[in-house]
Amino acid sequence: MAEIKFYANSVTSTSASGEAGYTVINHGAGSGIGFYGSTYGISVPIGSQQDSTWVTNSNGTATDNYQLHNTKMATVGTASVSGTVSSNGLTAVNLANLPNYLAPLNIRFSHTEAVRAQNCKLRIFDRNNINNHASGVATYVYELRHPAASQSVLNLTHRGRSDTSWLEYDSADGAIVDMTFTSSPGMSGLNSDSSDTDVSLGYTSNDGSAHTSAQHDWYVGLSAEPSEIGSKTDYGLYFTIEYL
Repeated sequence: MAEIKFYANSVTSTSASGEAGYTVINHGAGSGIGFYGSTYGISVPIGSQQDSTWVTNSNGTATDNYQLHNTKMATVGTASVSGTVSSNGLTAVNLANLPNYLAPLNIRFSHTEAVRAQNCKLRIFDRNNINNHASGVATYVYELRHPAASQSVLNLTHRGRSDTSWLEYDSADGAIVDMTFTSSPGMSGLNSDSSDTDVSLGYTSNDGSAHTSAQHDWYVGLSAEPSEIGSKTDYGLYFTIEYL
C-alpha cells in the first residue's frame, strides 16, 4: 500500500534529525499550516513575510494550534546567487546552510515494499483547482537537502533543483508550474549520489535516483507574503510522485 502523509515540525523538537518533533497533519479533517505575524492570530502585513508558522485549521482559527519552525524568506536568490532565509527569527543564512530539521514541513511517502520515487512535484494552488494560483498571497518554496545538523556544511548534490533559491508562486506569474523535488531521497532524506564523498554531509547512501526504500522523505521550507488584507483560505499545497 502506498501513502503520502504531511508532517509538521514543532519547535519543541530536540532531535537533530527533527524526527521527534514531527506530527502528522490531518489535512483530511481540514488541518494545515498557517502563517502569522509575531505570534498566532497576528496578521502578516501586506508585502511582508511571516514571522511565525503554526498548525491550525482551514480557517486559521483553531484553539489547539501549535508552533512550527519558521522559515522566513529574506532574499529570493537566483540561479547563480543563493537565496537566504531567517530561521525562527535568527540572522538570515544562505538556503544551502539550512538543515532539514529546521523545515516546518516533512512530506513522507511510504510503501509496503522498497521502491524508487520519481517525477516528484509540488505546487501551491487555490485549494479548489490545481491549475489555479492561491488567492491573495505569494508563496516561496525551497526543498532542503541538508541532513547534517551543522550549518557549516552544505546541501547534498542529489537534488530536485540545482538552484539554491526560493521558487515563488504568485498569481501575477501567469500559468502555474510544478516545482521538481528530489527523486528517491530515501528515509529521512539520507540518500545522495556518488558526487558526495564527505560523510560529514550526513548521507547514508549514494545511490542517486536509483535508490529504493519503503520510505522517502522531503523537507520543505515555506514562506508566505500576502498581497491583500484578510485571511487567505483559498490556499493549498499539492504533491505528487510516481513510484516503481
